[in-house]
Amino acid sequence: MTEILNQAWVIVILVPLFILLSALKILREYERGVVFLLGRFWKVKGPGLIIVIPVLMQMVRVDLRTRVLDVPEQDVISRDNVSVKVNAVVYFRAVDAERAIIQVEDFMAATSQLAQTTLRSVLGQHELDEMLASREQLNADIQRILDEQTDAWGIKVSNVELKHVDLNDTMIRAIAKQAEAERLRRAKVIDAEGEYQAASKFLQAAEVLAEKEQAMQLRYLTTLQTIATDRSNTIIFPMPLEMIKGLAQGAPDQA
Repeated sequence: MTEILNQAWVIVILVPLFILLSALKILREYERGVVFLLGRFWKVKGPGLIIVIPVLMQMVRVDLRTRVLDVPEQDVISRDNVSVKVNAVVYFRAVDAERAIIQVEDFMAATSQLAQTTLRSVLGQHELDEMLASREQLNADIQRILDEQTDAWGIKVSNVELKHVDLNDTMIRAIAKQAEAERLRRAKVIDAEGEYQAASKFLQAAEVLAEKEQAMQLRYLTTLQTIATDRSNTIIFPMPLEMIKGLAQGAPDQA
């Protein structure tokens, strides 16, 4: 009889102690507990030590830290009908623990699926050149759309980054040819611009020489000096046009 009483006292002491210990929950600084009382939402608790009465209450932990979501590679057809493979990374966090638990079954999976569909939708509205050259703008557009749609779930999308835009080999060769053609075009334009500027300078020099005979004589002497320094065996002396005209006019008179 004494043993039975002792066991009863042990049960009476241990059972409440066990219930009390199981009711104590510790939440870290970055955690919140969404507490339900008899199945209905009661309040959000934490961080620190909280009491959740077994059977009557249930608690769901929510991590408020920023999460990194790696969006799987997606097949995207751009507006100019180029097929590319694109993947991205999304940074988000739960800012409202109540809505993150009540409004959506699994906010992590829901955000992942929404990021994939949004990625294909946004990139499909742009051409390939824009995907390669305007990543910052595309990142901002995708982030804005995701943030607006996940706001009802208590989720804040802080950043989206496109990681890779992969092309097939045929498209890579086509882009390389296009880049080479662009370089040749620029080289021809620069060469033509140089010819135009040189011709303009020659025309200005000719106008100056035509206006001043002294300038023409100076140019003639400079040309002779340049020829004199040449090591060639044959030296050709240029004659001014005025001298040639004078000789041509004096020849008939002598005859």
